[in-house]
Amino acid sequence: MKEFHSFIEKIDDLGHREIMANILSWVHEQFPELEMVVKWNQPMFLDHGTFIIAFSIAKGHFSLAPEAYGMEMFREKAIELGYNTTKMLIKVKWNDTIDYEFLRQIIDFNIADKKECNSFWRQ
Repeated sequence: MKEFHSFIEKIDDLGHREIMANILSWVHEQFPELEMVVKWNQPMFLDHGTFIIAFSIAKGHFSLAPEAYGMEMFREKAIELGYNTTKMLIKVKWNDTIDYEFLRQIIDFNIADKKECNSFWRQ
């Protein structure tokens, strides 16, 4: 998790910092094969050099970024869970319950769908 240390330390609110650290640790524990990198000031998880998921923070929420195609696949489920969405993001309020099974589904989908992908983003 040292790859994400500087990102996590920049989060001013200690509660938010703990939430984000827990989420990133969970992803790393569940998917240890994924590479951890920070690009565009966002912690990301990659598989064979291709993007799987990224996270970002804002004052009122943190966001999951599963790439545009991932958003198409999971938008309705995100809304059912009470999360706000944009074209590219699932926004989770800091006080929302984090549905780790939903997060697992997104990551599993992207890993499987991008198994043969040879580029960072889907073409």
